[in-house]
Amino acid sequence: MSGATEIDRSLIGTVDTPYFVDIEAGWIRRFAEAIGDDNPLYHDEAFARAHGYEGLVAPPTFPTAFRAPREAPWTEKLDRRRILAGEQAFEYARPIVAGMRIECRTSFTGVDEKVGSKGRMELLRQANSGYDREGRLIFVHRRTTVYRALAALAERLE
Repeated sequence: MSGATEIDRSLIGTVDTPYFVDIEAGWIRRFAEAIGDDNPLYHDEAFARAHGYEGLVAPPTFPTAFRAPREAPWTEKLDRRRILAGEQAFEYARPIVAGMRIECRTSFTGVDEKVGSKGRMELLRQANSGYDREGRLIFVHRRTTVYRALAALAERLE
């Protein structure tokens, strides 16, 4: 493919500094309300406990709300105006439940190049993995971010 790439591929395989997320019942309820999901597992602690959980259960897309305290090294120099959300996927070893403290580790897993109707783009792939206090995997949130070529942005701004 012609054209220079802008995402530093030498960082593929890098894992950013871990960060911690404390899962609170109120956060789970607000998230479920925001996405319009009235499942009682997300709102009613007694219901969740009656179904074998230690507290409220977070909706499957909940890790989208987790934010690292700093920008990852592989995205910190990218132009925010050229970033679009792409695909997301979630894998669970077990549900996220209120009261958990999760250690998150974000990794840079790869880059693909594509040409679309708006020109060249790079597809940046990342994975955010969450672990419990004993180091056991809870979830993996994989996401693809579209990074459009500068020419595509210039055309949009004209």
